[in-house]
Amino acid sequence: MLLKRLLLFLLLAVAGVAAPLAARANHVFIPMDNTQKECLKAYGVAFWLLQREVPVDWLLNYRGGSFAFEVTAGAENELAVRGVTFQVISEAQYTGILQEIADPNANMDVMKLEKVPKIAVYTPKGKQPWDDAVTMVLAYAEIPYTQIYDDEVLAGALPKYDWLHLHHEDFTGEYGKFYSVYRSYPWYQQQVRDAEAAAKRNGFAKVSQMKATVAVKMQEFIAGGGFLFAMCSATDSYDIALAGLGVDLVETMYDGDPADPQAQSKLNYNRCLAFQNFQLTRNPYEYEYSNIDMQPNERGLGEQNDYFSLFTFSAKYDPVPTMLCQNHEKTIHGFMGQTTAFRKNLIKSDVISMGETKQTGEARYIHGTLGKGTWTFYGGHDPEDYQHLVGEEPTDLALHPNSPGYRLILNNILFPAAKKKKQKT
Repeated sequence: MLLKRLLLFLLLAVAGVAAPLAARANHVFIPMDNTQKECLKAYGVAFWLLQREVPVDWLLNYRGGSFAFEVTAGAENELAVRGVTFQVISEAQYTGILQEIADPNANMDVMKLEKVPKIAVYTPKGKQPWDDAVTMVLAYAEIPYTQIYDDEVLAGALPKYDWLHLHHEDFTGEYGKFYSVYRSYPWYQQQVRDAEAAAKRNGFAKVSQMKATVAVKMQEFIAGGGFLFAMCSATDSYDIALAGLGVDLVETMYDGDPADPQAQSKLNYNRCLAFQNFQLTRNPYEYEYSNIDMQPNERGLGEQNDYFSLFTFSAKYDPVPTMLCQNHEKTIHGFMGQTTAFRKNLIKSDVISMGETKQTGEARYIHGTLGKGTWTFYGGHDPEDYQHLVGEEPTDLALHPNSPGYRLILNNILFPAAKKKKQKT
């Protein structure tokens, strides 16, 4: 009897020790270096976890900017279904990783992601499939977003969202300056009709006036704490629209009357987010807005040698640009667009250059702040199609699951998740 009691005591004691050990959850580790099979979908899993109120650790500069989280119901199955490489590690193993990251000599840090960003994409309902790399990668990563356009922005919808992407857009009201080549195409003509109808519906005499007002609304969104991300022509045309507020910048074929001949001298660069001292391209038939964009003949680069380098920032002291530059590659293959690269000598001094091609004097990936918010501009059209032409089929991202160029887009989408939650009152 005594022996049985002793055995029962020992079993209870072991169970008492095991219970708190079991309660100490293991972690799931998602590597983001070259061992990962689905880098882009890994961002989607991080977003999926945040939707379920599961905090995610973003391990900055650790194995390509890896992710980790406590084991949670359904997560391993979700990772397996999406094809994302992962492993379950013990608490001791994860503690070892955190200690390595915490070393003062290690350029690494942990960023806690806990807020689900509300994402809006500024894009027309009739957009063409070749139009926008961001919507393609959001769909591939299975990250939900809301589509908005001029009506919603003018109606005051932007404060509902944390993050706004500017569709491959022309904020000058010149319809992408496609007039010279595409004015007889049905899709171009429909685009013009849609824009003119929206302007009339919202009380504007011209599309250019409506787009300028939309640009101001977006600037107010940033200043109030929003996150704005733009690619290709939505970058320089946005700043041009802000600089030219109240000035007629466009010619007769676009708005029915000539442009102001003194438009250049009336630009106010103080309103711009990124650029200053630029010169407008006044020829309405030329497929270019200004000298902000580097031209192919001066770049001297082609598909075989067009690369840009990401800067390395201090993870512990400069977490924002560090987050935006997380990647398994530091040299990114370049890609063209209507706006491909930004002339460095026209970028404002307070703007952070995060990726550039030094030998050509151009920046490809830049970032800045305005009020309580931030913005990021990314040159080029499609990171996995060097010169994506109008009418071509959209890129199949299943063929590029670890695209370093597309990773930069997704860094920006997760970036607002690091924003602290508002205190409940």
